[in-house]
Amino acid sequence: MGRKSNRLAPETLAAQALRHIDPASGSVVPPMVATSTFARDENYDLRDGYIYARYGSPTTAHAEEIIATLEGAEESLLVNSGMSASVTVVESLPPNAHVVAQSMMYHVGVHWLERQAQRGVIRKDLFPAGDLDALKAALMPGETKLVWIETPANGDWSLTDIAAAAELAHSVGAVLMVDSTAAPPCTTKPLDLGADISFHSATKYMGGHSDFTAGVLSARKDMPLWDEIRQVRSFQGTILPAFESWLLIRSLRSLHIRYEACSRNAMAFAQHFAAHSEIETVLYPGLPDHPGHEIAARQMKNGFGGMMSICVKGSADRALEMAKQTKVFIPATSLGGVESLIEHRRTVAGPDSGIPENLLRISIGIEHIDDLIADFEQALAATI
Repeated sequence: MGRKSNRLAPETLAAQALRHIDPASGSVVPPMVATSTFARDENYDLRDGYIYARYGSPTTAHAEEIIATLEGAEESLLVNSGMSASVTVVESLPPNAHVVAQSMMYHVGVHWLERQAQRGVIRKDLFPAGDLDALKAALMPGETKLVWIETPANGDWSLTDIAAAAELAHSVGAVLMVDSTAAPPCTTKPLDLGADISFHSATKYMGGHSDFTAGVLSARKDMPLWDEIRQVRSFQGTILPAFESWLLIRSLRSLHIRYEACSRNAMAFAQHFAAHSEIETVLYPGLPDHPGHEIAARQMKNGFGGMMSICVKGSADRALEMAKQTKVFIPATSLGGVESLIEHRRTVAGPDSGIPENLLRISIGIEHIDDLIADFEQALAATI
């Protein structure tokens, strides 16, 4: 049977930006409304509910609507970076709330939680990514307010079972937030798996072109914490501005095809180097021998993404030297863009991150796979 006309595929909805055609000009590209304030009508009433850009604007609202549709969310809220989203959530918690988070996740997020714990704003406990027994042991009934997981986890790309984590969080009255930056809604929908909040650094796969920063939070239903998050965003003034929102709309239209291309390239790259004599291990969820492959196969429905880490053989300095030797891979921090990036993760994340010194974090883009493989091969040869 064919798809019903009122049940369009996510690829179609994204590609047409929810079929937004400008009524004034007929433009198929949504216009950007760049303003800080909005004039009232002749009766001194607000037009379409907009009063000041710190609270919302048509372009930002349009981007939020697209993301909410893709996430299966009741509402999405955009802010100006992934860390802004993290800060907004933690600032929205009640005083002295207990937070349980992964020890292996985006290192700046861990540092933020540590800072807030040291200041007495929250209490925190960390658990190894994917270890549900350790998560369960860390929970405090009636006191744990937020469980924060990241899957796949930035660094070693370990997996956490979202549905199981949600069940544990809800058993003690906590909210589960999933950082799904490396698995955008074209492949994983945390809210459908039981999460309360889905979080993305929209700078990465959603943005996909390395030309702006953004963060987004999506909720599957309204709840007291979500109301606090709305208010905190307004007080902080961190809403994503119109230009960045317009760029994000542009990017979301190609999200599915970009992610598919990155995933296809990454699988070929990982398979090529998995048994290489100069490689210690390839950490990629798409490989059958990855510890979290079974969970990844359940949660990631349309590809395993472009993120992997490769541990090279040899001295501790070899990986760092390889990052200097690549000619196609760009030595830069970030991920999820159309260009391929390479990073000596220990240098960026620091000695306390738990990242091995011989680990290279790689973001595979959409270049020709033969060029990417040849470039990494020559970097290996140059550092023997």
